Amino acid sequence: MTALAEDRYPQALRDDDLLTVDGLTFRVRVSARRRRFALTVEADATLTLHAPKGRSAPDAEEFIRAHRAWLMSRRALREQGRSLSPSKRLVEGEIFRYLGRTYRLALVDNESNSDRVRLAAGRLLMSHELAEDTARGRAALVDWYCRTGQAWVSGRLQPWAARMSVPEPVVDVRDLGDRWGTYRSEEEERGPGRMSLGWPLFQLPMHLIDYVIAHELAHARIPGHDARFWRLVRQALPEYKERRIELDDLGRRMWMGEILSWP
Repeated sequence: MTALAEDRYPQALRDDDLLTVDGLTFRVRVSARRRRFALTVEADATLTLHAPKGRSAPDAEEFIRAHRAWLMSRRALREQGRSLSPSKRLVEGEIFRYLGRTYRLALVDNESNSDRVRLAAGRLLMSHELAEDTARGRAALVDWYCRTGQAWVSGRLQPWAARMSVPEPVVDVRDLGDRWGTYRSEEEERGPGRMSLGWPLFQLPMHLIDYVIAHELAHARIPGHDARFWRLVRQALPEYKERRIELDDLGRRMWMGEILSWP
């Protein structure tokens, strides 16, 4: 009896489910604010299904199959534009970017906090001990980008939120893989909305970080990327198309965290 009931009323999709349809695997994102399905091909060519709350897997499969041609063409374009990001070595003089400017790595002795990287006199300072352990050295650099990015964006968010007439969300900077940013609504967070920004974003010039902030804030009002979403972004940032193109081009060339072994 229970099995028959479950067959008649398929279980609703859940946030963070994995759904495989005709050999394609999708990460499911469920939102109570969404009214229809949508598909996203991520920067790394992985696939995301955005689903309204309460919709079932059979509904999603029907939608995916109806949009398969579009999906495959977009995925092919993403594959062609895969990252050209460089690898780095933890050696004296290696170049790292922050807010569009370049800084050289300096390896030093007698650092007061040998587990942390810091910026001083135009150089990124790292202890020899960290540089000789690539895993710890990478973690220290990512931590530095997270700390400095968090401090920078905390003073940047409120004016954009006011311009777009949306509540200022909680913000954090962390590893998001190949994504520049994400936004989770108040309903999903059960409190203030949350914007997460990927630490590699803070290598880019400030005007491109502002574009990502405006993009993610627009999701406070509109979850998908339909015409209404882009109208809202354009109202806040009329030149958004130029910035999106620049982000796609320059973003592919940013360091995404790969460290080569110490020589």
